[in-house]
Amino acid sequence: MNKISTKLATYFFLVVLIMDIFLMFYLHRNIINSKVDEELSTLLANGANHRDVLMEHYSDVTIKHIVLMERDANREVIITDQQGAILGKSDINVTHIEQLNPILTGLHTEEDKILVSNWRDSPYIVSAHPYKVNTGQSGYVIMFFSTAAINGMVEDLTMHFGIAGVTSFIVLFIVYAVLSNVITRPLIRMKEATEKLSEGDFHVRLTVNSKDELGELAGSIQKLANDLERLKSERNEFLASISHELSTPLTYLIGYSKVVSRGDLTEQERVQYLEIIVEESNRMKELVKNLLELARMDENSFTVKKAFFAACPFFEDIHKLVEPSFSLKNIKLRLHCEGEYQLFADALRLEQIVINLLDNALNYSDEQSEVILHVSQNEEKTIISVKDSGIGIPAKEIDFIFEKLYRVEKSRSRAFGGSGIGLSVVKELVEAHGGTIEVKSKHGEGSTFTITI
Repeated sequence: MNKISTKLATYFFLVVLIMDIFLMFYLHRNIINSKVDEELSTLLANGANHRDVLMEHYSDVTIKHIVLMERDANREVIITDQQGAILGKSDINVTHIEQLNPILTGLHTEEDKILVSNWRDSPYIVSAHPYKVNTGQSGYVIMFFSTAAINGMVEDLTMHFGIAGVTSFIVLFIVYAVLSNVITRPLIRMKEATEKLSEGDFHVRLTVNSKDELGELAGSIQKLANDLERLKSERNEFLASISHELSTPLTYLIGYSKVVSRGDLTEQERVQYLEIIVEESNRMKELVKNLLELARMDENSFTVKKAFFAACPFFEDIHKLVEPSFSLKNIKLRLHCEGEYQLFADALRLEQIVINLLDNALNYSDEQSEVILHVSQNEEKTIISVKDSGIGIPAKEIDFIFEKLYRVEKSRSRAFGGSGIGLSVVKELVEAHGGTIEVKSKHGEGSTFTITI
């Protein structure tokens, strides 16, 4: 029983079979008992009627009429006197009378009474009805109902219940087949999909046709496969890009180092080549720094040490630090800091957050444009926004820009120096502060990143 379909079938069959047997047994017994009670009540009612007629019109003619009325296939009657002598009887079998003689001989009752109710072992169920007339004559009207009719009804009922049981078994098997197809087949597909994922094959396609738990599970597995496939592609692309970017400065460093070592260079040429070496060294340093940041993110090693410090002077220092880079690209950087208040945060990490956002705005903004750094306080929360009028972000990309290694317009990102790490670092640090980050952007019109801490 290792397969869920086998377990499902076994449990389903057992539960329904037990319920079926119990209900059939219960209904079978109750229908039979109801039928027997009905016949007993009818027998008592008929016997009481005959007794009443006999008491009102006692005569041999009345006795004969009562006997004639009960001459049918199932009911019989015997009328006796007080001593047990038979005054009249229908066509009841003599053998049956002899079998019931012990009961009839010692009969003493003053009210209507069922003498024999065991319909399984007796040929008749029997009731006695005492009568007494004014002339002093008394005795009993004894009614008989053949149990053959009851036994025949029980046999028919048992046969019909047997047919119903076989039919329910067949229906149960059909239901099992349908359930196996509807429930276990999607589970088998999901099992096969997860096996592919574990083997590194992320090209999984699961159809989600239902909105129940199975549909939700299939949707989650499909989303996981898509995310893993995209992450694998992004990681491979990132590593290829890093390899390419590292090889370029290394080539320059090796080549220009050999050139600088030549003795026939002028001092001006030597200085020019050394500047190129320094520039490429810094570029390589930045790439290595990004790789280290990525490793730290994977290890969840970010730590935040909060303290109170003045908000506006802090952002003014950042503005002074990065403003020259914006001026070199002919981009205006404006700072708007409202009010004087204390900010409770990790100054080093917050500086890293803001510089990353400003660097992102610088890389993706055109010359002669403007970037605005706006800082304000709202209900003890600090609102920091960086607004640019650069290339913007397509709507379909916004949900992914904070993921590790993700880059918008990858070919252009390389040209602008993006590595797909900066915004992931920002999000991690903002959440480490217990804050949130949101982005509003329109492709071709710019973006606004808003942090609340």
